[in-house]
Amino acid sequence: MSENRSAGGAAEQESSETFGPKLLQDIKPPFIPEGASGMTVLVEWPPGDPGTPPHRHSGPCFGYVIEGAIRFELEGEPERVIKAGETLYEPGGDLIHYQNGNALSDAPSKFVVTMLCAPGQPMLTMVEEEELEKRAHLRAPRPSAG
Repeated sequence: MSENRSAGGAAEQESSETFGPKLLQDIKPPFIPEGASGMTVLVEWPPGDPGTPPHRHSGPCFGYVIEGAIRFELEGEPERVIKAGETLYEPGGDLIHYQNGNALSDAPSKFVVTMLCAPGQPMLTMVEEEELEKRAHLRAPRPSAG
């Protein structure tokens, strides 16, 4: 019987190494609003969904793509695709978040995001067209269609 425990112990150790905690992201945000509240949401986009229109968050956001791939673009950074198993981060504040939609046209995508919100401010604020035009010079060059 002790041989079985020994074998079971090895299997348990292998299992905990394979399935235990795994560091996905280690970021020091530039700020966390004093008195911030946190919210974690599951975002699910159907195939080809463009996601939330340009917006900003009052505090930093941390996310993890659990299925599919999302198109992600922050002001001043080139557009990129974040695939299942990869993380995302945005510092919040004045920075515009241009895209977070589904990068796949034939499958859904899902991600989990934890957002820290400054007291008395909304978690997400849409950016008006006039402001987008004024800040256009801050947006990274767009990929060429072709």
